[in-house]
Amino acid sequence: MSQQLLDIPCTTITGEQKRLSDFGGKAILVVNTASQCGYTPQYQGLEALWKQYRDKGLVVLGFPCNQFGKQEPGDEQAIGSFCELNFGVTFPLFRKVEVNGSDAHPLFVALKRQAPGFLGTQRIKWNFTKFLISGDGRSVSRYATTTKPQALQAAIEALLDG
Repeated sequence: MSQQLLDIPCTTITGEQKRLSDFGGKAILVVNTASQCGYTPQYQGLEALWKQYRDKGLVVLGFPCNQFGKQEPGDEQAIGSFCELNFGVTFPLFRKVEVNGSDAHPLFVALKRQAPGFLGTQRIKWNFTKFLISGDGRSVSRYATTTKPQALQAAIEALLDG
């Protein structure tokens, strides 16, 4: 499963085909994001993690999602502009995806299978659910929407040092 997870195709916000393995990270943080959510200010924390750890091997990847309260209504250009202008986001963003249901992106299907939520649920409850993946794809940890990005520093450092 580990290599399969890293080989799932994803489309960047600019239309490029990528796989998690293309980023060559020692640690990969995948987050479902939204521009009009109460947790949207977490973009700042995600960008701070990216800037602090990218040279050591962390990759932060944002996947906009409109499934929760229609909080990501814009198209890819609007999403990219919003993130850059309001939060200075420079980490890679992807095309809008669904994370639950029959149209859920295969990456999120795999992530939820490897790291179920509270009481074993595979459903993502809201925007800004975070998945921290080891560079080999073997280890996946899931963090709730309410977990602030800076709370992941110890786990990120453990993967980077590991």
